[in-house]
Amino acid sequence: MATPRELALFSAKISEQAERYQDMVNEMRVIASMAGEQELSVEERNLLSVGYKNLVGARRASWRILQSVEQSEVAKGNEKRVSLIQKYRGSVEKELDNVCGE
Repeated sequence: MATPRELALFSAKISEQAERYQDMVNEMRVIASMAGEQELSVEERNLLSVGYKNLVGARRASWRILQSVEQSEVAKGNEKRVSLIQKYRGSVEKELDNVCGE
């Protein structure tokens, strides 16, 4: 019978295949919380790294796109759109801060 750690590792691998990186990170957090019992294996460290890399990478890409659109709207002089984009970019920044602060 599989241990809870093995089940969490399997779930993380499935999450990676499905490109559900938040789920993957959640499963890897479960494994990391068990690290007191035994250190993370190379595979587990790699999965943790891949999960966070993809979470951060997606948000960074969103931030860059919003920054570019904002600059375009500033050049056009459309202040209402600029304000909306800044608010949205702020929410992406908060998500990025949350992920990086974990």
